[in-house]
Amino acid sequence: MNQPQIRILALYPEELNIYADRGNLLFMQQRAAWRGVGVTIAGCGVGETFDPDRVDLIYVGGGQDRDQQMVGEDLLETKADAIRSFTLTGGPLLAVCGGFQLLGRSWSLSGGEIEGLGIFGVRTERGVGERLIGPVAIEGAFGEYELTVAGFENHAGRTFLDPGTTPFGTVISGHGNNGSDRTEGARSGNAIGTYLHGPLLPKNFRLADLLLAAALDREEPHPERLAALDDGLEELAHQQALEAALRSRSSRSLRFRARSR
Repeated sequence: MNQPQIRILALYPEELNIYADRGNLLFMQQRAAWRGVGVTIAGCGVGETFDPDRVDLIYVGGGQDRDQQMVGEDLLETKADAIRSFTLTGGPLLAVCGGFQLLGRSWSLSGGEIEGLGIFGVRTERGVGERLIGPVAIEGAFGEYELTVAGFENHAGRTFLDPGTTPFGTVISGHGNNGSDRTEGARSGNAIGTYLHGPLLPKNFRLADLLLAAALDREEPHPERLAALDDGLEELAHQQALEAALRSRSSRSLRFRARSR
């Protein structure tokens, strides 16, 4: 019997790889391997194109403003049609922080507004005030599956959803997209955009399995079809990340009450 294969494409792996987010790729690769599923990870950089029919999952990380601007221009010139075709047919995609901003409708730098790819119906404005930093926890969803997701955010931009756009989740603790409306990230089909770093997936193994399931069957991504694993350590990592976010919320609440006296 042939071994199932998943082909993961990392966009701009050199330019968009901060906060150890490449760990998301390695985590998915290992969880697939434990189940006898082969994973190949290929990169697609500046000036390069790809065939969306030869990809099962796309990953986009985050980067600095300078790299993001350069990558954003290349994204529109060389990869826009392929990414749109991939996501419109249910292809799973995970975009983190800067990658999330690039795949929105627009994002802003000091030089003005820059056109995004429009996979997600969001716009990102240059933030006024402090960066949004710290542990974060959300009540999220992927298709029909609800899940709690925890991680770490660190972004200056404020992202706002268009009417009708579905957030990735609702903030339990932390700032989320903009620090005001309790939304975090965005979803469009099997594509997810989020500000959660950490890296995200080692702290949220259920989300990793949902992405793997969608890569194997984008029309009916059912993680229960994947072979069961002993997830004791993964569950512990998730609980510790969640508890860190909840402690942070309690700490902020105490500081607020102290200032209000």
